[in-house]
Amino acid sequence: MAATETGADALDRARELLDPEHAETARRAGPGPGYLDLIEEDLPSTGPTQDLMLTSVVPRVYSNYWRPALGRVAKGVTGPGMDEEIRIARLLMGLSPGDVVLDVACGPGNFSREFAHAVGDSGLVVGIDASRTMLERGSADLERSPLANLALVRGNAVELPFRDSTFDGVCCFAALHLFDEPLSALGEMARVLAPGGRIALMTSVRRRLTLPPLKPLIERASGMRVFEADEIVTALRMRGFREIHQRLSGMVQFVGGRLAGP
Repeated sequence: MAATETGADALDRARELLDPEHAETARRAGPGPGYLDLIEEDLPSTGPTQDLMLTSVVPRVYSNYWRPALGRVAKGVTGPGMDEEIRIARLLMGLSPGDVVLDVACGPGNFSREFAHAVGDSGLVVGIDASRTMLERGSADLERSPLANLALVRGNAVELPFRDSTFDGVCCFAALHLFDEPLSALGEMARVLAPGGRIALMTSVRRRLTLPPLKPLIERASGMRVFEADEIVTALRMRGFREIHQRLSGMVQFVGGRLAGP
């Protein structure tokens, strides 16, 4: 089956996961298999870093240059590379064939595509991002891919458009610190996870070597929030997550947990 046709099937499957309001208004956009667009107007930016994600330049260099370079600076020279990040995300979510996975702030979908391979044809991966240019690049890449189980959605990560208890796994790597309401976004990720579902996060962290006076300066200059060492772990516990694991690497933390049952 051609990539465009399989992509359309994946979009239809993703539309079924939307809440009724968004399912009615979702419109297909973009090149190739396209994506479901749920945003009428661009969302307000949180600062310079997010502004760059909305340009047409960054999506072209994101996967091979931009994201690996920034990640290396944040994680340090001994921190995990991109392939290892993907492995960590898959392990934290415990992916298996048939799983339904949400990749929050998916960018052009480089992680989403790897998750799609892991869950197989019986599973489904939905990548959501607010950047039109990122999703257009992701859709163009998907057109050249044989994957039939990956759908891209343009939507708001702080107000996820999906029904409750929809996904077996949720991933949000290198983006939570850019959201205007990151803890609200965590609550939304918990809401759309099924009981027993797992979350995988990679975001900022303030280490002891980072002087407290620098924290507000960094946040204002970059538009990125720098979380305290226990802030994300505590937020997950408050939202019903158990079996929480945290790994620190430079100014980055990897955190995973399982949502408790009813």
